[in-house]
Amino acid sequence: MALTNRYRSAVGAGTLAALILVLVFGSPWYADWAADNTNANTAGGWWLRLLAWPHWRFDSDDSLRSILLADLKAILVVVLTALFLYLLPGSQLARARGTLSQFFAGWSSYVFAGGFAALFTTLFLANPSLLGAFRAAGDGATYGLFVGWIIGLATLGARR
Repeated sequence: MALTNRYRSAVGAGTLAALILVLVFGSPWYADWAADNTNANTAGGWWLRLLAWPHWRFDSDDSLRSILLADLKAILVVVLTALFLYLLPGSQLARARGTLSQFFAGWSSYVFAGGFAALFTTLFLANPSLLGAFRAAGDGATYGLFVGWIIGLATLGARR
């Protein structure tokens, strides 16, 4: 029998959804497909390319530092999603499971996770700058804003 909402926690469900998003859409195969087969000047193409933002890779012609930074960003998105899902009080304080506060707590945790993951990985660049950190955090928050509703739906109705 599948797990029901009674046994599913909001933190676990949201973290699992974030892990699946990063593993599937952050994979080199999907990122290459999105870059080759979508048009960045259309809304659908832009969104399909945005899904590949926290990409990871294990085989590349790039330097080892840039490969590790991309992998670190993908890992941090998942870890920080779990942390923010645990810390955000919306789903904890809601009297009834399945309320909109639980949905928005899951969504906002992904926005924060994307922004902070990008901000933290910018610190490890060869020549980090404050402007680069702000731009990276904006890219991460944009990713969280347009993809985080999936995390919100995953946490909807789950227990604390």
